[in-house]
Amino acid sequence: MVRPMKDLFAHVPQRRAIIDRRAVGDRIARAIADADDTGAARAATVAVLREALAAGRAVMAERLSHGRQHGRQLGGGYAFLMEQVVRLLFDAATTKLYPTASRTQGERLTLLSVGGFGRGEMALHSDVDIMFLTPFKQTAWCEQVIETVLYSLWDLRLKVGHSSRSVDEMVAACREDLTIATAVLEGRYLAGDVDLYKQAARAYYDQVVTGREHQFIADKLAERDARHKRMGDSRYVVEPNLKEGIGGLRDLHTLFWIGKFIHRVDDVADLVRVGLFTPSELRLFQRAEGFLWALRCHLHALTNRPEERLTFDVQRELAERLQYRDRVGVAAVERFMKHYFWTAKQVGDLTAVFLAHIQDTSRKKPLIKLPSLKRRPRNLEGFVLQSNRLAIPQADYFRQDPRRLLKLFQIADRHGLEIHPTTMRQANQDAGCITAALRDDPAANAVFLDVLTSPRAPESTLRLMNEAGVFGRFVPDFGRVVAQMQYDMYHHYTVDEHTIRAIGLLSRIEKGELTGDHPLSSELMPKIHSRRVLYVAVLLHDIAKGRRGDHSILGAEVAEKLCPRLGLTPEETETVAWLVRHHLLMSATAFKRDLSDFKTVLDFATEVQSPERLKLLLILTVVDIRAVGPGTWNGWKGQLLRQLYETTEEVLLLGHAARGRRERIEVKQQRMGEQLGWPQEDFERHCNQFFDAYWVAEPQDVLYLNAEQMRIAEMTGQALSVATVIDMDAGATLISVYAADHPGLFFRLAGAISLAGANIVGARIHTTRQGMALDNVVIQCPTGELFDEPERLERLRETIKQSIAGRIKLHDRLAGKLPVRPRASVFKVEPRVLIDNKASNRFTVVEVNAADRPALLFALTYALYQAKVTVHSAHVATYGERAIDVFYITDLTNEKIVNANRLRSLERRLLAALKGETGTEDEAEPLSTYLDSMTEVA
Repeated sequence: MVRPMKDLFAHVPQRRAIIDRRAVGDRIARAIADADDTGAARAATVAVLREALAAGRAVMAERLSHGRQHGRQLGGGYAFLMEQVVRLLFDAATTKLYPTASRTQGERLTLLSVGGFGRGEMALHSDVDIMFLTPFKQTAWCEQVIETVLYSLWDLRLKVGHSSRSVDEMVAACREDLTIATAVLEGRYLAGDVDLYKQAARAYYDQVVTGREHQFIADKLAERDARHKRMGDSRYVVEPNLKEGIGGLRDLHTLFWIGKFIHRVDDVADLVRVGLFTPSELRLFQRAEGFLWALRCHLHALTNRPEERLTFDVQRELAERLQYRDRVGVAAVERFMKHYFWTAKQVGDLTAVFLAHIQDTSRKKPLIKLPSLKRRPRNLEGFVLQSNRLAIPQADYFRQDPRRLLKLFQIADRHGLEIHPTTMRQANQDAGCITAALRDDPAANAVFLDVLTSPRAPESTLRLMNEAGVFGRFVPDFGRVVAQMQYDMYHHYTVDEHTIRAIGLLSRIEKGELTGDHPLSSELMPKIHSRRVLYVAVLLHDIAKGRRGDHSILGAEVAEKLCPRLGLTPEETETVAWLVRHHLLMSATAFKRDLSDFKTVLDFATEVQSPERLKLLLILTVVDIRAVGPGTWNGWKGQLLRQLYETTEEVLLLGHAARGRRERIEVKQQRMGEQLGWPQEDFERHCNQFFDAYWVAEPQDVLYLNAEQMRIAEMTGQALSVATVIDMDAGATLISVYAADHPGLFFRLAGAISLAGANIVGARIHTTRQGMALDNVVIQCPTGELFDEPERLERLRETIKQSIAGRIKLHDRLAGKLPVRPRASVFKVEPRVLIDNKASNRFTVVEVNAADRPALLFALTYALYQAKVTVHSAHVATYGERAIDVFYITDLTNEKIVNANRLRSLERRLLAALKGETGTEDEAEPLSTYLDSMTEVA
């Protein structure tokens, strides 16, 4: 609790321009004098204050419009405006609306601002947190004043956090609730009885603070850790929460709360006096605080709500408001977000040093849980242990020999030691000692490679190295991507954080910790010939992000120069460069191409060339996808990658393109026959219905399910059969539709699935020799989760039947369901249609790139229907705001489409569909003919 007469707003310029308290007070006095009764007087008071509040906010809006105003001035300006409004209201209530000639001891009343309001920092939509204090139980007069103040604040449309307590009740609440104790810690006198405030402050420090310092710190750190976990456990998420996220305002607040609770300081600057900050660290704190508060004030004003997240739809405009400009190769919004991430990193550095000071001066058990040491390491190569953490013996230790900047992290990793924060700070300060000479030193490079490929914990060690600035100095190309934002809705982290997480995942796969999630990668990892090739490739796969040109090609060029420096052989260098150049090849093939089309596999195998590269590329692909962020990996992707790996491995090992296909089909049929147990004649008739492509495309379990579904449908006379099977391993649901084939079947199926609230992620479309259609479609929820609720599945099956029967106007129904996606709308994805007649021997391959939107696949399949083409398979991949849909098609005679005019017409139709210019179902051929034929076939 702060001294009552402290001027907390001395730093706010031209305060009277925001609100002139004396002038507004005079207006309130005149308005009350003219009022007929207390109710009218209160209404008149609120009216005057509403005008003053609007005028003050207009002044603050004008100051915001000037761009880079200091955040403390902005936050202080809003808090000053609110303080004057609340004080004027309290004064009017106690002296004009409910005056008393002489108050009893029980009618003493004090008004405090608490929380952020008490700290003197607010944004446009911050809560007004206040506390009413009484010496004992409230009297009728106190209740009248409190009620008047609260109702008036609510009439002003303010969000008020309030409490009314006696001094004893306040103490009891603070002892029981950490949140209340923290809010009151920043309690500040606003109005009322000063002596009562002093009494409450003494009681707080005597009964809440004294003797409980250590517990408060431990509780605050536990609260911080839980908050970080909720916020994604990384400061490098691309849509950060600037208040609650790692490196945000709340972390700065926590430092001040801890220092204030222990040392009873009134201001952040006092933390230098008590030895918790150096003057340079104080400047860093104030710089970070000013930047974050400027952001928060602009964010509230921009969104007109208490928004704390820097979502994609506001980042670009915030960059403009704060006067960032585009630079060569870097957009203004990326420069702005890079500044944000650097600030968050600096807050993290401050936190580590601050807590180290606290721990070193604490006489009780350590506040931070440290790894237990079974024995004291004997050889620390000149480094020392301080509080069981690795430290340097003297301040110039790194400057004497800059190689020690790398040895620090190698020794910490080797012995499982935590690095002392003051040593981390010194490493950060001395990182500039890393010169070209050190980067070319073979011994230094061997140390770095040892850390990168450590069998222990390379992720945590490399992250520490990055935090200290050593990583980016030693590998300047990596330094270029530190805090580099990937401005899209697919990537969750900055490039450096994504890379370090991918290395961590690789290490966990190697240690067998992810066998359940990635069984194939875990099986292959021990079989690769050079593990350091794989670790270096993971390090470099995105090293050229943010440069002009293809980052895969540019990254390969970086690899060709960097790998020899790191000590890799020419053969290893060539392999790393190849992996970096082609690190997107396997995912693009698996997710966007038909793996049952043998030319797809053959082309991929021709590019890969060796089983060793295939192993390396698979593992690199897995960790790259999973490190993108939560929810980007699922069993369906794993299944596709495994299928591509196994078929490609077969081609590479057999050495002949066509061998094995007939054999695989026969093995599948034999196994299915054993599973089904049908009479031989029935089984052979079933097998003869399908072309070879069906047997190659479908996995064994789907072949069995299809056979049972078809048999039941034929035995029961069903003209249309819809079956759904949940595949827990793939994290997806299979829908199998068996019906008489007819034009438009697939677009009606796609529309029904969209209408039911699901997303298609893959579709394989088959036609039997008897003219029946068997469509196997894989779906998930739009969020990528399993679509498995029984009620939703039943509704989905019924919607499909109604749609195929022509009883649903899909265009009308889907138009009513399209939600607005403002976050995605800030990204401009130029629609593109690519038609390729070389990718497959049997089909024309159409790839559509567009902004993702609900029912996109329906619009595209309807356009294909209008173009009178047959869709044989569809492959859907979504990357944040971008959708890539690939169709394998033929004309109605099952031939490739080669006519140039028809190809141009097809492209125009698809582009029109992307713009929402498709026709309606009334233009399509009626279904009555096909419905009759369905009955006849059944």
